[in-house]
Amino acid sequence: MPLPEITERVALTLPDGSLDRRSVGWARQPLVDTSGVARDGRRHTGRNKRWEYWGVVTPTHVLALTVSSLDYAAVHEVWVLDRESGRTWGADATVVPARGVELPGSLGDGPARARAKTLAIDVDEVDGGTRLRARTRDVSFDVVAELPPGHERLAVVAPWSDTRFQYTVKDVARPAHGTLWVDGRTVDVPAGSSWAVLDHGRGRWPYDVRWNWGAGSGESHGRVVGIQVGGRWTVGTGSTENAVHVDGRIHHLPDELVWDYDLADPDRPWRVTGGGLDATFEPFHTKVTRTHLGIVSSSTDQCFGHWSGTFAPPDGGPSGAAATGPVRFDGLVGWAEEVHNRW
Repeated sequence: MPLPEITERVALTLPDGSLDRRSVGWARQPLVDTSGVARDGRRHTGRNKRWEYWGVVTPTHVLALTVSSLDYAAVHEVWVLDRESGRTWGADATVVPARGVELPGSLGDGPARARAKTLAIDVDEVDGGTRLRARTRDVSFDVVAELPPGHERLAVVAPWSDTRFQYTVKDVARPAHGTLWVDGRTVDVPAGSSWAVLDHGRGRWPYDVRWNWGAGSGESHGRVVGIQVGGRWTVGTGSTENAVHVDGRIHHLPDELVWDYDLADPDRPWRVTGGGLDATFEPFHTKVTRTHLGIVSSSTDQCFGHWSGTFAPPDGGPSGAAATGPVRFDGLVGWAEEVHNRW
């Protein structure tokens, strides 16, 4: 049975904190009210997970920030990569119990902020987009991720059960501009060749979860194209977070995709196929993160690189697609990752 498209505002949770099944589906905008995740959190202590992750790619650098509350801890990070040299800067913080963190109940309803000894992060909705500010001892940036008129954002609710569920907004191909300060230098984040991606999450998770996520953004063959692919965590839920954005419009892929990669060979290209998508990802840098805090652990292999391939839209696609054939793309900068969390 196809996953329904949500077209009206709906709550993620019922008054008792369980999943409101009317929210299960996908949407072209963040229509789901997730304020109940934090409000009813005491009934589900330890399972509530809330975060904002922003990644920004520029011609010279990759910038990333994370603001999160995992119930028992606040986990934050600021990270910058120099694409040419491979040098990185940044800081991370795990604060137990969670404090110094502010997250909106629902996307767009307020700021996200993190304060710790090693970093400061501010995410604010502003006219025309979202302002991303981050600071550590060694690096800082101030970037606006623009929200063009008509730009669509993939929103998905995936249910494991009535008490375990996740709402995610994956927003790719947001034009970005701003300034980076690193190593005593001021570096431009140039408009027209810089792109931002959001991973917004609110939900109540099982203890042991694995997932794949890939994203890429850029202008290719006269179109603005965004790749959004995920896997593992949605298997069995009936939901998927797979989509291709073409000139700001979402083409949702309702089926699970096939991932082919080998983390033991970090230079080997990844392939993600299915639903009309045939995408190849070629890494240029790998970020490996391991965290072990007793019964809580996290393992992330995040590769940064370029996406290329073709997409044949199942819904007929953008204007003129039938005449020109599949959408071709290459040189889209982004990432692909494998994550295993016990949290």
